[in-house]
Amino acid sequence: MNTDAILTAITVAGVLVVLIRQKTSPALAVMGGTITLMAMGVISSDQALAGFSNPAPITIAALYVVAAAVEKTGALAPVLQRTMGSTGYARRPLLRMGAVTATASAFLNNTPILAMLIPQVTTWAERHRISVSKLLMPLSFAAILGGTTTLIGTSTNLVVAGQAERSGIEPLGFFEFGRLGLPIALVGFAIIVAIGPSVLPGRRSVMDEMEEDAPDYVVQMRVVEGGPIDGQTVKQAQLRDLEGLYLTRVDRSDSSVAPVPPGTVLRGGNRLHFSGRADVVLDLANRRGLESAESEHMSSLDPRVQYYEAVIGARSPLVGSTLAEIGFRGKYQAAVVAIHRAGQLVDAKLGTVPLKVGDTLILVSDPDFRTRWKNRSDFLLIAQMDGSPPVARSGAVLAVAVLACIVILAATGLVPILYGSLVGAAFLVAANILTANEARLSIDMEVIIVIAAAFGLAAAMEISGLAQGIADVLVNTFGPLGDRGVLLGIVLATIVLTELITNNAAALLMFPIGLTVATQTDLNPTGVAIAIAVSASASFLTPIGYQTNTMVYGPGGYHFSDYARLGAALSVVVVIMTVWLVPILW
Repeated sequence: MNTDAILTAITVAGVLVVLIRQKTSPALAVMGGTITLMAMGVISSDQALAGFSNPAPITIAALYVVAAAVEKTGALAPVLQRTMGSTGYARRPLLRMGAVTATASAFLNNTPILAMLIPQVTTWAERHRISVSKLLMPLSFAAILGGTTTLIGTSTNLVVAGQAERSGIEPLGFFEFGRLGLPIALVGFAIIVAIGPSVLPGRRSVMDEMEEDAPDYVVQMRVVEGGPIDGQTVKQAQLRDLEGLYLTRVDRSDSSVAPVPPGTVLRGGNRLHFSGRADVVLDLANRRGLESAESEHMSSLDPRVQYYEAVIGARSPLVGSTLAEIGFRGKYQAAVVAIHRAGQLVDAKLGTVPLKVGDTLILVSDPDFRTRWKNRSDFLLIAQMDGSPPVARSGAVLAVAVLACIVILAATGLVPILYGSLVGAAFLVAANILTANEARLSIDMEVIIVIAAAFGLAAAMEISGLAQGIADVLVNTFGPLGDRGVLLGIVLATIVLTELITNNAAALLMFPIGLTVATQTDLNPTGVAIAIAVSASASFLTPIGYQTNTMVYGPGGYHFSDYARLGAALSVVVVIMTVWLVPILW
């Protein structure tokens, strides 16, 4: 290899290490790698920044806005609600919910779809005495499979389409990905329904864990000076025989009372310690004459507090920090009452626990908490734990109509997907379906920057000859197995990468390698491009390879190893069908 190829290999390897270790944001890691290669003269500034003018990131940003409008109006809520049915048998509702989820994911970002589903599926499962773990992971996998069937089903497809067009490949049609993605999705979904409920273990929901495994949760309240219970005894204040809670101690300025007799007189400023189930803390928050002992942090909370599940994603600034370091109560106006990790509650002082990707925080806040934070990178999922069914709101029909127009115009070739998505997004803002601020917040800039910056890394691999060198290794290693053997090597490498780093970055890094391999074999470049796109989306083995997998990790009570129980079969299906079908279809 020449000097440029060696520099590129070292830089790309460094980016991969940073992405795998998750020590910084993916956008910073990928952008840093591209800037480094530009500074060393491997690529020009135009090549480094080419991704920012490519149609793919801009199209993805516009589609984020369209998806946000559909989510805000609850356009899919009635459909999703009706698919649950009333039967308590897991496979039948999974068949119905999974089919709708996969279909919707073919045309919408699957993250908001899962965000709508998770609280409703959890409530439905509890009502019918089914472990929610039998449903949430299969629905995540169904969403992933559905996204492989169209050009806009996943950002990875748009990224590969943009890279392919830049490389001189004929533009990929709206349903071109479906030639491979649809057969895989159908077979994969059949496997999900057939074996999913059997191979997945029954796990308890987070709230069940809190009720059954955390009976010693402690909350501190303060007696309001001059309030209705100031001067009353514990018995008069009706703080005895509380269901699920027990008054363990009363702290006064000069003494403490423990145990607490029913005749203990309460005075303003006394600090009361309660022990019991976290799910009944709200009863205390709503009692007149009591306020949170942490009122300096909680004073801005609406008295009508709610419970939420908030999942920490890979791009969250909370990863690696503790609640105390973040100043969580003051920053988010919320109190964390439990942390759920890898299938169980964290048994430690919560403020000192470093947060990890996939952690689910159970927190108490006001009714506007989700509105404030749902479009931020801090939390991958925020689900209200009240089980109230979503309803379609004003503008739902218009939001769906705009999406349908974008799909029809792009599928028929009348209007490029870039133009349709931009006009559709602008129209939804002009029609007040979304405010300008909501549209801005709905765009995941982390994803957009990763995609745009990764174009520079891909260009460096191609220009420096690194892609050629890796392609030669693949051809020499798998060449004795024929063209399908070489394709097998590409698919396996892509799947491994997508489980370690982001799916978009994996696709962009593998694309120049795949294109070079195609020129050395009889494989069709279009078929190789689509094989890479589908393989990059095939993240079924871990909870961190794909956003929807991370979203269901905590709410489903899953352990890390649970994903391979069902995901291994799906990964095998993707590999076998891709290697078999691509040379036939292209």
